Amino acid sequence: MLTVHAHPDDEASKGAGTVARYREEGIRSVLVCCTGGEAGDILNPVMDRPEVRDNIADVRREELQRSADIIGYADVIMLGYRDSGMPDMPENKHPDAFANAPLDEAVERLVRIIRAEKPHVIVTYSDHQKGYLHPDHLRVNDITVPAFEAAGDPDAFPEAGEPWTPSKLYYTAWSLERLQLTHEKCLEVNGESPFSEEFLDRESEDHLITSKIDVQQWWDNRCDALLAHATQVDPNEGFWFPLPRDIAAAVYPWDDYELAKSLVPTELPEDDLFAGLRSEVTA
Repeated sequence: MLTVHAHPDDEASKGAGTVARYREEGIRSVLVCCTGGEAGDILNPVMDRPEVRDNIADVRREELQRSADIIGYADVIMLGYRDSGMPDMPENKHPDAFANAPLDEAVERLVRIIRAEKPHVIVTYSDHQKGYLHPDHLRVNDITVPAFEAAGDPDAFPEAGEPWTPSKLYYTAWSLERLQLTHEKCLEVNGESPFSEEFLDRESEDHLITSKIDVQQWWDNRCDALLAHATQVDPNEGFWFPLPRDIAAAVYPWDDYELAKSLVPTELPEDDLFAGLRSEVTA
């Protein structure tokens, strides 16, 4: 499996339990991180120190490796672009920003990785992102979908290695049901919730979810991976850790995905990203 993420910490917040689960099954997973997270704010007050601020790219790379080790990634590959920053930030104009990279160049870089790693399954971000319009998150979809198609085409990027055709492409999903159930449990257990009614008042895309992976036993991997990103995640902040771990894991014990493309027969809904592929994976 190959996952394509925008910044260090995205691999921890999106699908960490899935990768940890498959690692225990012996399935190799590789993380492609498109940027170094250079434009990210320091969100944990105890890490807001001069030596961290002055070396944020190196610090975030170290955090990324710790997180990937906790999750169970076999390798981390940096695509080599700079963090583009949030919309309308000065970083948007940096010539090395991911959002400014020529599309064919970025696609070829990813095709080269796909052909080298030969994944059966690729996980990326959706083409209908509404709640978080970060330029790098949008760009991840922009390059991954054509790279999925081009990797197996011998006429596409012939210098990027021998063709390899992945079998399935998924988009990560974050269900409204998860947020609502967590909100309700916070009110029950804590008497308050970090999620406002305004925050929860959003259009649901839960009907697009095709695949739910049970990750309850791997909840600690997700939490510990998030905490590895010490510049980005405050352990006392309520959004990521609003409940004791065992309660949070039971409230919504799944990672959610949308099956975007499949070259193998599969029945929906799925409880396995490798549905239709198990004979190849275990061969």
